[in-house]
Amino acid sequence: MSIEKFSVEKVLSVQRWASNLFSFTMTRPAHFKFTAGQFARIGLKVGDDLVVRAYSVVSSPFDETLEFFSIVVPNGAFTSNLQHLKVGDELYLEKISYGFLTLARYQLPLPQDLWLLATGTGLAPFLSMLQDFATWQNYQQIHLVYSVRTVSELAYVDRIQEIAASFGEGHTGFKFVPVITRDPNAVLHERLPVLIENGELEKAVGYSLNPATSHVMLCGNPQMVEDTKEALKRRGLTMNRRSEGNIAVENYW
Repeated sequence: MSIEKFSVEKVLSVQRWASNLFSFTMTRPAHFKFTAGQFARIGLKVGDDLVVRAYSVVSSPFDETLEFFSIVVPNGAFTSNLQHLKVGDELYLEKISYGFLTLARYQLPLPQDLWLLATGTGLAPFLSMLQDFATWQNYQQIHLVYSVRTVSELAYVDRIQEIAASFGEGHTGFKFVPVITRDPNAVLHERLPVLIENGELEKAVGYSLNPATSHVMLCGNPQMVEDTKEALKRRGLTMNRRSEGNIAVENYW
């Protein structure tokens, strides 16, 4: 891979959420543009090799820095090294952004209710979307559903409330719904496709999925994405193709 495709950036901060989850911010070069929901390709020198992985951007498109959310993959060539990041370390950033998990892809149905369904670090692109005023202006209802295994993995909870207060001031249709799959005492603790099938997700949100109005985005564990997509299709929702349809997914995994 040509190193000329990358700029060298510095790590500005690191936050540990759990033993296997962390976030980091880095400098943002003036040339790096992206739309909320897109991902960047980040490189790390491991010996003489440049190892590159895709990461959805957490930051607002208007932020001066870039933020990313990462899971530690045991024995992973990238994250096993990335987890030791310190302020001042250098990372490589490919100069262009990628991805089609953006709200601009929706033309029909017209914007009304937006469902953002995430597992783990799949939360990242949705945080970026929620830090864009246009999202709050275009949707009457916004439901952020975040599924994790344990309470300790429930990252960004305070930040989500801060974002809603800052960007969605006066907006009355926002709902944040956590799902904790390994806690039988949690209000919602089943997998997302099951919660769609049994109606519990809509009950918790207080709103119904509707093929005529709903925009649904999925990001996270590939099996969750596949199973949830099929559960939604059984409810009459369709894949978004050529700007029409309800369901959009991220496939960079």
